[in-house]
Amino acid sequence: MTTTATTPRDATTGGPMVLVEHVARTYGSGRTAVHALRDVSLEVQPGELVALVGRSGSGKTTLLNAIGGLDRPDEGRVVVAGHEVSALDERGLVRLRRDVVSFVFQTFGLVPVLTAAENVGVPLRMRRTPVPEREARVALLLDLVGLGDHARQRPGQMSGGQQQRVAIARALATSPRLLVADEPTGQLDSETGRQVMALLRAVVEAEGMTAIVSTHDPVMVALADRTIRLADGRLLDG
Repeated sequence: MTTTATTPRDATTGGPMVLVEHVARTYGSGRTAVHALRDVSLEVQPGELVALVGRSGSGKTTLLNAIGGLDRPDEGRVVVAGHEVSALDERGLVRLRRDVVSFVFQTFGLVPVLTAAENVGVPLRMRRTPVPEREARVALLLDLVGLGDHARQRPGQMSGGQQQRVAIARALATSPRLLVADEPTGQLDSETGRQVMALLRAVVEAEGMTAIVSTHDPVMVALADRTIRLADGRLLDG
């Protein structure tokens, strides 16, 4: 059963886009248990670009996975755009990831045999978007990420930075309300990483969406509206 928030704390009614309340997540048990998240509570407002910062193992990826519905917390709740993610069944989670949340990872995840345009269009094909509408949206997004002239190239013909731009365009294809990016510049050199970070800032504003980006990059921190810091699964500030 699809579960939605029962309170008015909904992005459509002026509330937060993301609400995390007392979330905990533990992997394993006993003496080998890893407490990835410990009583984490935070809010992200519509239109915010938030940088999620912390050392490796601090809980950043676990928190992003809980927000995006890729993992389920042991305690607490997560609400995204009015949907209580932590209580959704598998069908509800599929709809959430199809219609509300999109992801960008440091491993680009592009289909090698498809062109840049075809990769960007995959989510729209899954939605059965009419061909003229799909082609127009793909062209718009490739222009937005600066790859309008590379539409027919395949991933193997592109640099790492270009592939990440295609991945960002693909994540934007269905006009998500929330973009979740986990170390999106982790495989890029510093200059390309800076370009991708600036692009993320630009597309968030152009598309009018909310974004949470985990990063070690000080450039992303500087571009963000706010920084949330994690250490040993606990929230330090935000």
